[in-house]
Amino acid sequence: MSLADVLTIFSGALTTLLLSAAGIALGLPLGLGLALVRWARVPLLGPVVALYVSLLRATPLVTLVLLIFFALPTVGLSVGPVQAGLIALVLNTAAFNCEVWRAALLDLPKDQIEAAQSVGMGQALRFRRIVLPQVWRTALPGLINEMSQLVKLTPVLAVVGVVDITRAAVRIGAQTYEPLPPFLVALAIYIPIVFALVSMQRWVERRTLYREATA
Repeated sequence: MSLADVLTIFSGALTTLLLSAAGIALGLPLGLGLALVRWARVPLLGPVVALYVSLLRATPLVTLVLLIFFALPTVGLSVGPVQAGLIALVLNTAAFNCEVWRAALLDLPKDQIEAAQSVGMGQALRFRRIVLPQVWRTALPGLINEMSQLVKLTPVLAVVGVVDITRAAVRIGAQTYEPLPPFLVALAIYIPIVFALVSMQRWVERRTLYREATA
């Protein structure tokens, strides 16, 4: 492999990181919002969110990407490959994150909410001081797992022309007739990314345990 080939793979890695980071940054709060709607059983919105989550979890990401890329222009909304890929990633991960958040919310003891209400604590304050700190800790392992899955799903976006790590490795392997070296380089990039996410989970968990021990 030449230096130019390695740089091409790293350019694909940058695309993977940017799309994954944007998908995580948008999908986490969106998933939380959807979970809160279901947890609070908001009339009309609750069933709509439940249907959305069920449909998105059942839809393969490659189908969702192609649908967004080819369907939106028919209604006058032109999107490029990167934009279509990002929208698909956010919609997909938000649905899965919603279920992770909702499971954590359902695990929250109701007596804590009732106690907060009895002392006149408002809804926003209850969420910030009682609900979010606890559900975040409970949901963290599932959220980290979903983040890792999101990173590993980015090669699917190649169907609309997005050049990520895997797509770049495939191209170089086809050009040089030596597919193994570029895929080894791609693997060497993927592993630290996922390892960093797992390490972040462990660091947050240790910090949480330390705060609880010193509280």
